[in-house]
Amino acid sequence: MITTAAFPALVGGYADQVRSRLDALTEMAVAGGLDAAVDLLTRAVEAGAVIQAFGTGHSEAFAMEIAGRAGGLIPTNKIALRDLVLRGSRPLDAVHGSSLERDSSVVDELWNLSPIGPGDVFVIASNSGVNGSVVGLAILAKQKGHGVVAVTSLRHTQQVAPKHPSGRRLCDVADVVVDNLAPYGDATLALSGQAHASESAPADIGAISSITSAFIAQLLTIGVAERISADGRVPPLYLSANIPGGDAHNAELERLYEGRIRRGV
Repeated sequence: MITTAAFPALVGGYADQVRSRLDALTEMAVAGGLDAAVDLLTRAVEAGAVIQAFGTGHSEAFAMEIAGRAGGLIPTNKIALRDLVLRGSRPLDAVHGSSLERDSSVVDELWNLSPIGPGDVFVIASNSGVNGSVVGLAILAKQKGHGVVAVTSLRHTQQVAPKHPSGRRLCDVADVVVDNLAPYGDATLALSGQAHASESAPADIGAISSITSAFIAQLLTIGVAERISADGRVPPLYLSANIPGGDAHNAELERLYEGRIRRGV
């Protein structure tokens, strides 16, 4: 198949969309825009607590950036809706589609299945910020005295109706909100190669929230590690399992949080 003449323009346009947002997030972070989130997470880690990461749908990729990867913090745990099937009472077919992420009634069971301890802090990602499970977990975390950091699209979330019975959005619940800068509908380009034409109408292609959210996850991790190091301590960081000594280093530090963090699915 021959590449069409429009393809290079679309690639360049998408790169511009990505680059401009990463630049904006960088400027925001350098100016102190992530300080409140980094402070909250650092205090938890330095007190021996765990960062609980949660995201549904494509936002689960954000949780994977936070928990259990090379260069990341060891005292981190990923909560996933599939836990309701693997460890809970839900049937296998419950994981298909989007019914679980929209269902606020799953939150109590999900909480009880998760290794959540006193002082843990939650980092919850949702581009829309309105689905029942996401908002419900944030509300329950707050009710139980835990801090919550939200990563969401402020532009998108304000244009869609909340799906939680409370009528609240993720950004209404969290202690700290970080805007992932995704447009309404997430996509950034029309097939003509033009940029997002309207703030109120979705574009066709070039979804961006996964990229900006992953960047935010890394900025938060870098911020916490730097802050702990500046306090004169060695931050508990993963080495790649694919380098000599990585497995032994990681296993030794993971033992400090035995029973409080999960790895794997």
